[in-house]
Amino acid sequence: MRYASKRSYTWSANIAYSTGLMASDGCMQKDGRHLDLTSTDTDQLKNFSQALNRYFYIGKKANMAGQLSYRIQFSDVAYYDFLLRAGLTPAKSKTISKIEIPDVYYADFLRGVFDGDGSCYAYMDKRWKSSYMYYITFTSASPTFLNYLQSSNSRIFGTSPGSIRRSRRAYILSYAKTDTRKLFTAMYHSSATLYLERKYSKLLSFTKKS
Repeated sequence: MRYASKRSYTWSANIAYSTGLMASDGCMQKDGRHLDLTSTDTDQLKNFSQALNRYFYIGKKANMAGQLSYRIQFSDVAYYDFLLRAGLTPAKSKTISKIEIPDVYYADFLRGVFDGDGSCYAYMDKRWKSSYMYYITFTSASPTFLNYLQSSNSRIFGTSPGSIRRSRRAYILSYAKTDTRKLFTAMYHSSATLYLERKYSKLLSFTKKS
């Protein structure tokens, strides 16, 4: 039985950010009400709690190799239904595709995806004198979802298509220096308040060097 919820959710910067986290590291149970979010970073889970303006107990769990991670588990029919309407589904990892989100909140959503399944790195390209290269990447088990990010980034932020490659059990969307700067500026706009400080600082240090 599904019970009526007193809560309601509409698009906002914080809800878009939480949706990005759920699209990357979240799970919707098949019962239509229970959700969980797992991360190795407790700050990410605290950001998620703040985005929904709720307090969640943060539990611990270990995988078969004994590696520790942290998890929020909760029941919220209204939020569950909101995510369904947006395009998320149970067992979404390989089936997630387009997210129905207003363009005005897409940057906040993308920042959530980056905090969940994104990365960045830099190196000196020895082929060229004083050539400092850096990249931003987004990882997903669904190439269709990366295609959606790819087209949305181009349409909204004017990036190039970047490149998508397969890596073991996942796919990786990568952008080089110029597009990384565009995405950095978009994701960390002046009104952005929720993000992982370590990822922001790392990207910022890259962009300051060139």
